[in-house]
Amino acid sequence: MSWYSRLVRPLLFRFDAERVHEIGLRMIARGWVRGPLVQDPFLERTLWGVRFPNLLGLAAGFDKNAVAVHQWHRLGFGFVEIGTVTAHAQPGNPRPRLFRLPEDEAVVNRLGFNNQGQAAIAERLRKARPLIPIGVNLGKSKVTELADAAQDYATSFQALRKLGQYAVVNVSSPNTAGLRSLQERDALTEILVRLREIDSQVPLLVKVAPDLSDEALADVVQVAREQRIAGLIATNTTLSRDGLRFDPQQDGGLSGRPLKSRADRILGLLAQEVRGEMALIGVGGVFSGADLADKVRLGADLVQAYTGFIYGGPGFAGRILMEYLQLAMRADG
Repeated sequence: MSWYSRLVRPLLFRFDAERVHEIGLRMIARGWVRGPLVQDPFLERTLWGVRFPNLLGLAAGFDKNAVAVHQWHRLGFGFVEIGTVTAHAQPGNPRPRLFRLPEDEAVVNRLGFNNQGQAAIAERLRKARPLIPIGVNLGKSKVTELADAAQDYATSFQALRKLGQYAVVNVSSPNTAGLRSLQERDALTEILVRLREIDSQVPLLVKVAPDLSDEALADVVQVAREQRIAGLIATNTTLSRDGLRFDPQQDGGLSGRPLKSRADRILGLLAQEVRGEMALIGVGGVFSGADLADKVRLGADLVQAYTGFIYGGPGFAGRILMEYLQLAMRADG
């Protein structure tokens, strides 16, 4: 076990999860937290003409307001996805809304897209000097009716489209009422067509839910193909509580180890459907180099982590990448 797991994490886990998150994020933004850096050509990727120094990124939801984009490379990540960003600033759901499940190495959240809004985040990104690629995750404002979702996404996309290397349409969070219905063919098509009218050059991805049926997943792929989407992200958090040893009886999306099998299944299905036509980003249950290797084997071009970083601490990315390299070398020799 690392020093973080033995000493620091038990202390941090005594306090409110969201408060610890806020303090930790401020420390990272100020450059007070660093991790080991692992560099190797085998880890590099190039997608959409963008070079990623390594294939492991920080998933959306951690740096919602892009306050630490200039520092994430110091923790060993190859890219970071900020947000979810909405057209209107919003406080999210009432606290408490973030719950750790240490017995299962999992997290339940019902944050509800709390963020400072596209205008403030765009201004921050314009001043930032990140050294790794940035993805911008876009969601629907809570005050916006579902019928007006396309324009809501368009407002954020217009402001942020040139401030990252790719943009993500998040229609899969379980914490905004009705949002997942936007994964349906007609609603998703309307959103993507609207964004493509604004800019057809920015790589645009769609993040899907792990709870979709095979038929609904096939519909998403068909819409993505029709609209020439650059990629899909599998997956968001799940409403299922399968695999938990301890259910906290809290509403919200579940992430962490219990999500892995469900997320891997969706990733594998997507890989079979798209057959290299578009990029795939795998996320969900990444805690080790072997987990990273599983995502790659299933078809992921890039991989993201969130909950694994919470449990693994500052050394997480470096450890995962080194384990992955060692697995690759053993397989090669």
